[in-house]
Amino acid sequence: MQRLADFKLPQFFNYPPYFTLQPVRDTREKQIQLWKELILDYCKSQKIFLIGVEEDFPLFSNSAIDRSLSHEARETFLSAIVGEGRAEWLDKGHRKCLVLWHRIQDWADIILQFVRDNGLEDSVMTVEEIRSGTESLGTELQEIDRTILMRALKLLENKGKLALFKGTSADDEGVKFSV
Repeated sequence: MQRLADFKLPQFFNYPPYFTLQPVRDTREKQIQLWKELILDYCKSQKIFLIGVEEDFPLFSNSAIDRSLSHEARETFLSAIVGEGRAEWLDKGHRKCLVLWHRIQDWADIILQFVRDNGLEDSVMTVEEIRSGTESLGTELQEIDRTILMRALKLLENKGKLALFKGTSADDEGVKFSV
């Protein structure tokens, strides 16, 4: 079984036809499903939030079989993930994709659990502390993409679970939990 860093790759990754968009509808649907799962699993395991369609992304090529995904295949697979609400295009040209291996609501739930687990129910933290503070070390919140974190925090603010406040810089943005 081939590995990419500490990630175990599925069998199909070594099968050359899976690096070419399949013309038969049923085969293509299976291919797209396999690639969606692979991309989401890989991004979650490696804590990757952004994929550039035109950039070097480890899954988009396999040197062992001398195959790479075409631009069209990359965009097709990422668009399928976008279609499920598990990613979003960051530009109209579909060059950058924000991967949501957890949906925003799921991230909000993870934040609430983090608050409860650490006894932070009526505490104040900076946004950066949530991403890189001692409490977040070893959790899924460690190094979370700032855009995703802010969207989850805004969702919780709309539900009355916290209040966001701005300081003099982006590093000073704060969160007052009221769980």
